[in-house]
Amino acid sequence: MFSLFRKRKQQAWEPDRLPRHIAIIMDGNGRWAARRALPRTAGHAAGAETFRRVATYCKDIGIEYLTVYAFSTENWNRPDDEIGAIMQLLEKYLHEALGKMERDKVKMKFFGDVTILTPELRKLISDTEELSKKFEGVQVNICLNYGGRDELVRAAENYAKDFAAGVAPQEKLTERAFSRYMYSADIPDPDFIIRPSGEMRLSNFLLWQSAYSELYFTDVLWPDFNERELDRAIIAFQERDRRYGGLKT
Repeated sequence: MFSLFRKRKQQAWEPDRLPRHIAIIMDGNGRWAARRALPRTAGHAAGAETFRRVATYCKDIGIEYLTVYAFSTENWNRPDDEIGAIMQLLEKYLHEALGKMERDKVKMKFFGDVTILTPELRKLISDTEELSKKFEGVQVNICLNYGGRDELVRAAENYAKDFAAGVAPQEKLTERAFSRYMYSADIPDPDFIIRPSGEMRLSNFLLWQSAYSELYFTDVLWPDFNERELDRAIIAFQERDRRYGGLKT
């Protein structure tokens, strides 16, 4: 706890003005590996360790929700060996998480179409979400085989089915009602979206939920992103004036 307190004092962000929900596009693993003449799989392994550290730090400082972009619907276009390595890392992480969930009290959910994953991985995901239900701590949402446009199409299809069955509201459709059909139903939209690696776009990430998110871009590659980099990002967030389309009072 002493080292964490010292980091807070050094970085000078205000603990009572933390973003409630941080979302991160974990980008730059391949470039990190290429700069070191390593295979891309080594970059993904390093990125997985960064995710562990950042998720733990978010829990320690009191972030309520953390959503990470782990594997997009477009990532299936990558080489088979790279896809296999990513899935193996995820499987390894979930095995470890299941063993530590009673201690860490971290709630985990998955956004995306997991039906096309292997039966073993689907069972791990199901077991993780089921065990998570009894925890009230930080919630980590892992976007896996996820795409923002795909989520919108899925939500529209499910709403149409419910409407036809008389289950959905039969009056005018509202944003609030439609949000119930998103993977993120019952979860506040992200206050803050962080993208490492120097790219400045959302890349099909949380398109509905990001309408009023503050965006933060950094040239630091994801495997090099650490607690201090997150501190810098939080300071930048706290310096912004969030008006949600209104005027400053």
